[in-house]
Amino acid sequence: MSYDKVKQASKVIIGMKQTLKAVEQGMVKEVFVAKDADPRIIEKIIGVCSEKEVSVEYVDSMKQLGKACGIEVGAATAAIMINEQ
Repeated sequence: MSYDKVKQASKVIIGMKQTLKAVEQGMVKEVFVAKDADPRIIEKIIGVCSEKEVSVEYVDSMKQLGKACGIEVGAATAAIMINEQ
């Protein structure tokens, strides 16, 4: 399950702005996008991931994605860094 990938990763970026910046800098190997996030918010990150050929995996819930990242609030996006081991 996608949430498990996020939980097990040692280097995770949380949130739309940080994820977008990291994808643009080529630092990300996979992005997770919550299906219940506002489409206007996630539209740009999906486009940039397509341009940079970064895989996007959709998860059901912002709340669950936030929980998998170890935060108390929901997260629209999260990303696993390339140099994650």
